[in-house]
Amino acid sequence: MTGSLPRPVAWGTVSSSSPASRPGPMADVAPLSLCAREPHVPADRLVAEMVPPPRFDSVRFGTYIPDPDQPSQTEAVGVLEGFAAGLGGAPAGEPGRRRLFGFGRAPKKAPAGPRGVYLDGGYGVGKTHLLASLWHATPAEPSLKAFGTFVELTNLVGALGFQQTVKTLSGHRLLCIDEFELDDPGDTVLVSTLLGRLVEAGVALAATSNTLPGKLGEGRFAAADFLREIQGLSAHFRALRIDGEDYRHRGLPEAPAPYSDEVVTRAARATEGASLDAFPDLLDHLARVHPSRYGALTDGLRAVCLTGVGPVPDQSTALRLVVLADRLYDREVPVLASGLPFDRLFSEEMLKGGYRKKYFRAISRLTALARDAKRLTDLP
Repeated sequence: MTGSLPRPVAWGTVSSSSPASRPGPMADVAPLSLCAREPHVPADRLVAEMVPPPRFDSVRFGTYIPDPDQPSQTEAVGVLEGFAAGLGGAPAGEPGRRRLFGFGRAPKKAPAGPRGVYLDGGYGVGKTHLLASLWHATPAEPSLKAFGTFVELTNLVGALGFQQTVKTLSGHRLLCIDEFELDDPGDTVLVSTLLGRLVEAGVALAATSNTLPGKLGEGRFAAADFLREIQGLSAHFRALRIDGEDYRHRGLPEAPAPYSDEVVTRAARATEGASLDAFPDLLDHLARVHPSRYGALTDGLRAVCLTGVGPVPDQSTALRLVVLADRLYDREVPVLASGLPFDRLFSEEMLKGGYRKKYFRAISRLTALARDAKRLTDLP
C-alpha cells in the first residue's frame, strides 16, 4: 500500500476457543465464532494504527467519481488537493522523528489562516473517501499523519491520558477525524480542547461529523452545529459542503432478502475464515467487549454469518451494533444473515429519535455488506 503503515496481521491479541482458519478454499470447515473472541488491544498500538481503514487503502482523489449533477463534489476535490499540497512544509515537531512520547524540540506556533477543513454532507456522499484521500495525498511520512474516528480518538485519550495524547500528536502534520460526534457534549468538549492544543502546535486538521440529536434535516448537513460545538476552533476550519445522495444506493439493486438458517450455516461451513453466531448471542457478547476493541474482534474474518436476526431490544445495544457495523464496513467483511432484513433492526421510535442518523448509516452499511455476501450462497 502506497503511503501508509504496514498492517500487522492482527489488530490486537484475540483469545478464542474456535479453531484457526487454514489457507485455501475448503468445504465443511468448522466456522469461527465472534462470541468466543475476547480481544485485547495494547495502548501503544493505538497511534500506530491510526491510518485509513482497509476499505480506503487504495482510494485517492482520482478514484473519487463526482456526481455530474452535484458540482460541489468536484469543487471539494479541488480544494482538498490544494489543502494537501499546502501541508508539504516542515512538520510541526522535529523533522523526521516520531514524537510518540513528546521528545524533541518544542512545536512551532501554528501559521496564520485556516488550519482545518470540515467536510459537510449527508451520509453516503463520499466524505470518508475524500478524507482518506487527503491523508494519502498529504506529503508526509505516515508516522506524521493520523486518521481515526472520533470514538477512536476519545479511546486514545482514555488509554494515554490527555497530556500524553497532546504530546503524542503534536509532532504530526495532519490529523483526520471521521464522524466527529456531536451528540455527546462531554466528549465534544474533551476533543475540542485537544484540537485546540494541537492547532497551537501547528497540526492541520480535517473532519467530518454527525449531526446533533433532534435536528431537522438530520442526515444532511451539520456545518453550523459543528462550528458552534468546537467554539474557539471555528476560525481554523473551512467548511466544504458536499451535496449528493447516498452513493451506496445509486442505481444498485435492493438488498437481498434474508436467507434460511440452513443456507447461512452451510455458507459459513463452506467459507474459510467465516464466523457463525446466533444474532441474540452476538448482541449479548458485544455488551461484554468495549467498542474500542470491535476492530480486533473482526480480525482475520472473511465473512460474518448470523442466524436469527431480530429487532434490537434497546438503544444501548443498538449503539453498540452501529459501531460493529462500522468496523465490518471499514474492513469490507460481507454479512450473510437469516431472520429479519436489516432495515427492520431498529424500532420506529429509534429511527425517529436523536440517534437516527447513526441507525440509518448502520442500515445502509449492513445492506451493502449483505449484497457483498450474496456470492457466499453460490459456494458448494
